[in-house]
Amino acid sequence: MQIQSISADELVAELGTFIELIRHAVADGASLGFLAPLSRDAAHGYWLSLRDEIRTGSRLLLVARANGRIVGTGQLALARWSNAQHRAEVQKLVVDGSMRGLGVGQALMAALHEAALARGRTLIVLGTRQGGRPLRFYERLGYRVAGVVPGNCIDADDNRHASAMLYRDLATRAVAADLRERTSEPSMA
Repeated sequence: MQIQSISADELVAELGTFIELIRHAVADGASLGFLAPLSRDAAHGYWLSLRDEIRTGSRLLLVARANGRIVGTGQLALARWSNAQHRAEVQKLVVDGSMRGLGVGQALMAALHEAALARGRTLIVLGTRQGGRPLRFYERLGYRVAGVVPGNCIDADDNRHASAMLYRDLATRAVAADLRERTSEPSMA
């Protein structure tokens, strides 16, 4: 599997794949800001709406490829305010249903963390539906629940669901990695 960042032009070139990936995820019950069934037009409009942010560098779009095929994607939205230059938000982590449980999501999250650190972003935030597999997945990756908003999102049947707001401070890991790197160098004594 290969993880890579893609440009706005590459997004357009692979637009059909992105459309189907998000449509299938929403149809399978993923809480990604859309109601099922997600129309092709709505998915098309969503993906095209990201182009300017990708071009300006305020949003990174990563893909996971297996055998040349896109099997997952995730985004990193970089806060633009001067008092928020240390943080970023993970958005719309999506893995093809046939690839779930094979480490694609974990690999994408690791790449998103590395991309954040490379840009000086150490505080990562994200939101997901309260309870269930996605929340447990993020908690296994070291995310902590900052709070829960009751009734924050609805499903296609108009049922309200709570959303959990999570965070992870990558600074601790970055400091530890730097310390390990410095202490593993041979001493000149």
